[in-house]
Amino acid sequence: MALNWVEIDLSALRHNFLQVRARVGSQAGILAVVKSDAYGHGMIPVARELASAGVDFFGVSKCWEALKLRSAGIVQPILILAGIEADDIPEVLEKDLRPAVYRTDHCRLLNEASRGAGKGARIHLKIDTGMGRLGIPDRDLEPFLDELAGLRHLEIEGVFSHLATSDEADKTFSQEQLDRFRRVLRRFHDRGIPVRYAHIANSGGVLDLPEAHHQLVRPGIMLYGSPPSDEILCPAPLRPVMTLKTKILQIKEVPAGQSIGYGRTFTCPRPMRIATVAVGYDDGYPRVLSNRGEALVRGLRAPIVGRVSMNLITLDVTHVPDAAEDDEVVLLGAQGSERITAEEIAAKAGTISYEIYCAIGKNPQRFFRNGSDGLA
Repeated sequence: MALNWVEIDLSALRHNFLQVRARVGSQAGILAVVKSDAYGHGMIPVARELASAGVDFFGVSKCWEALKLRSAGIVQPILILAGIEADDIPEVLEKDLRPAVYRTDHCRLLNEASRGAGKGARIHLKIDTGMGRLGIPDRDLEPFLDELAGLRHLEIEGVFSHLATSDEADKTFSQEQLDRFRRVLRRFHDRGIPVRYAHIANSGGVLDLPEAHHQLVRPGIMLYGSPPSDEILCPAPLRPVMTLKTKILQIKEVPAGQSIGYGRTFTCPRPMRIATVAVGYDDGYPRVLSNRGEALVRGLRAPIVGRVSMNLITLDVTHVPDAAEDDEVVLLGAQGSERITAEEIAAKAGTISYEIYCAIGKNPQRFFRNGSDGLA
């Protein structure tokens, strides 16, 4: 076993997926967002688990992510949320991928390639209803549709947008976006353009905006066990999927007055037992948690003292008399009756759980567990 490692609980992932299914019922399909290596959880094992659980779609950010899923045997439809480049088009057609589109030049290129290949391409139009990033501004939709009307080899399978504030308690702006999205969908109806999948609900929309579910929902962070923010009441009993573990390399009795770590930012106010553990910011643990974070040792919280360095952290285990060298230490996850969540770490680090997962998940020592099964 490595000096530090990440464990991914696939049974917890399945549980969270089923919470989404229970929330949306049979009226909406589920597009699982597995971009950015499934938020650090491992895109291929995560996708395989969700495929076996009955997911309807997958969502990635980039074409190469979709190609990795196809190479791994994933057969479900895959939506490339950030769109494509011209060089991606041959493989998009060959692998039957769904690109998000918001540029007419990409549509023309895709249509021409589809005509040459003798097969149609299914696309999802991205509409900007207020996020202000990618997407066709709703005011510009008509000329865009006029252009598409002449591109006979493109099938508009989906129309989607993205909620900017669904994770906030105040849903005023979310309702404005939903109203704009409904007006957009009416314009498709008035033109006689069928839309199989309308979708706008991210995790916040799944949990807190049932009127946003439409024919497809796009859960991301909630699949991995975290609510999208602490501002909304999370009605689903989610289970964290990721755990970061390490071990104690050495324990020393340190006299009062001795400093610990780079910069001497901590000085022992009394005789202390200091445990050095094998994890640091190279492993995705935030350096900003120097003298602020905590770890779990023998089921008790042990504060970090001194700076988080590249590969090592020092803990005060004076109050854990049984702590011993080679003991397992948890920096994210549960041990005994205690748990350190990604939300707790993020709050102390001044960021969000998404960033914590993505950073910690880059650890090359990542192991996957199914329930009580061993690690694989």
